[in-house]
Amino acid sequence: MNEKRWLMAMSAVLAITFNLQAPAQVLPEAVESMRIPLANKPTSRPMSVAYVPDHGRYIIADGGFAAMADEFGFITSKSLIHVYDAKGNYVSSAKPGLNNKTVYFNPNQNRLESVTYNVSSDAGVLPNCGVFALELDKEGKLTSNADMLSGPNPAFGDFATSPTYDPAENQYYAKQMRSDKVRIVKLDKREPLGEFKLDLAAAGVKHDDISDSYAAFTGIAGEELALLDVDHKAVLVFDLKGKFVGKSALPPGMKLRANNHYNGHGYANGMFFIYHESEGEFGTYYGFRISDQAK
Repeated sequence: MNEKRWLMAMSAVLAITFNLQAPAQVLPEAVESMRIPLANKPTSRPMSVAYVPDHGRYIIADGGFAAMADEFGFITSKSLIHVYDAKGNYVSSAKPGLNNKTVYFNPNQNRLESVTYNVSSDAGVLPNCGVFALELDKEGKLTSNADMLSGPNPAFGDFATSPTYDPAENQYYAKQMRSDKVRIVKLDKREPLGEFKLDLAAAGVKHDDISDSYAAFTGIAGEELALLDVDHKAVLVFDLKGKFVGKSALPPGMKLRANNHYNGHGYANGMFFIYHESEGEFGTYYGFRISDQAK
């Protein structure tokens, strides 16, 4: 083999080795992968998105109505939860009676779950607050049943937090309101396991630029937490030590509003969801891929 061929062969080997060892990375531009036009006017505000793989169903939970006695004396919230199929077509709605903050699929228990407003009881003792199991029937339609898994737990911190669930560690990450702090919580502990700070300075943002109380758990090693930068139209990604990993820019034409600081988020089926209120009669959820490792 002459020198030229040897150099070409070595270059090919090095290129293959580099590609095999190339680290995962946050996509510099978010890739739109799905849209879910809302079929009904939200009951107060659209809060969160989940995906149930067994049925191929997307779940969109509304929140904002506190649970209180209805005309029959039952304590319930007016907030609805809506079901859409794998293509984003509307299926059904139900009223489990919860003031939802986040919904998620728990693969350890193979069920849909909801965390409510004031899960920490920081705003005082209120009815129907905590973590609840929801129920889908055999056709993938949500029922009105909700079973309490845990009552209010002060480990979650402030009343407005929207905790996200890590099934591998069976714990939650609860971003604290108007801050860089994230608490680590297990349901059977009344104190947080720990707390870390997101390096907002490295991301070039301040706390009032970003999601007020929500940081999504992605399940991607080294890119575990993602949150919305409303003011700069991007999704910011951090690891579980709070280190800034990267930024995925959103389409410049997206019209985000002040409410996007507080609700209209979600991470489901490998996508970061954002509520685009100005599109469609009742708004549209956009699903974006933000990492080359998203499944």
